[in-house]
Amino acid sequence: MTVPWYRRPGYTNLPMLVTLGRVAAVPLMVWLLWETPSPALAAISMLIFVTTMIGDVVDGWLARKWDIQSVAGAFLDPIADKLMMLATLVMMIPLGWVPAWIVIVLEARELIIGALRQIALSEGLVISAGSLGKFKTSYQSTALGFLLFHYSSREVVAFIPITIDAHTVGMVLLWQSMVLSVLSAAQYGWGFYAHLRDRTVSS
Repeated sequence: MTVPWYRRPGYTNLPMLVTLGRVAAVPLMVWLLWETPSPALAAISMLIFVTTMIGDVVDGWLARKWDIQSVAGAFLDPIADKLMMLATLVMMIPLGWVPAWIVIVLEARELIIGALRQIALSEGLVISAGSLGKFKTSYQSTALGFLLFHYSSREVVAFIPITIDAHTVGMVLLWQSMVLSVLSAAQYGWGFYAHLRDRTVSS
C-alpha cells in the first residue's frame, strides 16, 4: 500500500509543511507591524498569529499520530514558536503597544531556561517542563492575540453589540504571563538544583 505524500517521512509531509509555514509567517508578521496597522490589518495580524499557534499544536499531533516525527521537526517546531513570539513582541515595542522592559523580562527568561536546559542535557539530566510553564505559554499566546487586535471591537466591526478593549485585555494577560514566566523559571531552576544535589548526594 502506497503511503500518501502527506504521511511520508521527510521534509514534504503535512506536519513539516505546517511547521515551515509557521516559520514563513514570521516575516509576514514583521511586515504587517512595520508601521501602525489599521484596525483591519491588526485583525489580520491577529488571525495569522492565532493560526500559527493552532499550527503549533496540529503539526506535533499529526507527527505523533502518523509516527513521522523527525529530528528536523523536533528542532524547527519550538524555533517557529519562539520566533513568532519574539518577532511579535519586538515589533509591538515601537508601536507603543507593549513596554520594552516586559519584553526584556520575557525573553531573558527564555534565554535563561534555554541555557539551563543545555547544561542539564550535558549533565545527562532530563527536567520536564512544569505546569507553570505550560500555563505561561497559554497566557502569553492569548495575550499576544488580544494585543495584536489592539483596537476595541467596535472599531473593527461596527455592528458588534459588545465593546471589548482588546489592548487592555491583552495587557492584563501579558502581566499574568510575565508573573508565570518568572515563577516557572524559578520552578525549573529549583528542579535543576534538586537534580544536581541528588546526584551529588548519591555519588
